[in-house]
Amino acid sequence: MDDVIAAHALLRLLDLTSLNEDDTEYKIEDLCQKAHTPYGNVAAVCVYPRFVPLAKRLLHGSDIKVATVVNFPKGEYNLNKLKKEIYQALDAGANEIDAVFPYQEFLNKHYTECEKFAQSARELCEGKTLKFILETGEIKNALKISNATKICIDAGADFIKTSTGKTPVSATPEAANAILETIAADSRNVGFKASGGIRTVEDAKKYLLLAINIMGYKWITPGNMRIGASSLLNDLILTIQRGY
Repeated sequence: MDDVIAAHALLRLLDLTSLNEDDTEYKIEDLCQKAHTPYGNVAAVCVYPRFVPLAKRLLHGSDIKVATVVNFPKGEYNLNKLKKEIYQALDAGANEIDAVFPYQEFLNKHYTECEKFAQSARELCEGKTLKFILETGEIKNALKISNATKICIDAGADFIKTSTGKTPVSATPEAANAILETIAADSRNVGFKASGGIRTVEDAKKYLLLAINIMGYKWITPGNMRIGASSLLNDLILTIQRGY
């Protein structure tokens, strides 16, 4: 697959993201404008909960989803906090919820708590797209990543996402492979999202080709695969415009 074909495919899979402490309404307005490109729309914009109403208003009438984050970025085990944040996000109009899995509890082998967290998030997000962020750069081990993926799949996840982008190690092909192989082995249709440190077509193409190899070309749709990034869009458009 050449870079131009990959860029066209990746653009429609993109969760265009801004999750910075210095985000402002102006920055989110700019983000939402960029979500509409001459080559098609991105899949979603992902913003902090306080910006969801603004993004909803700016994207009204388009097919672009509004995603937000909960339990972000630390991945604490606090069911009351989780409930409050999800209700606030849904009340604000979010279409998709990216929830950080309690990976420290998981690493401490508190699996029952992790299962309860995942199940609670699924119940609270009924009818909405739910993505669990595993923070694979902290879990590290492929078998452990697979086991965490399985907990989330069993709870009813719509997507498994690699990372918050807030830790020293974010998405890696090795982590993506562990997640995708676990998804492929399950009978349920669960999506995959790579996120964190993906800035170029070359970066993103690794995940696209990996997913095609494991899941098949027909599986590659916005309903099954996403790439979470902020600066990637510029490189996708530049690649398409220059034609190579």
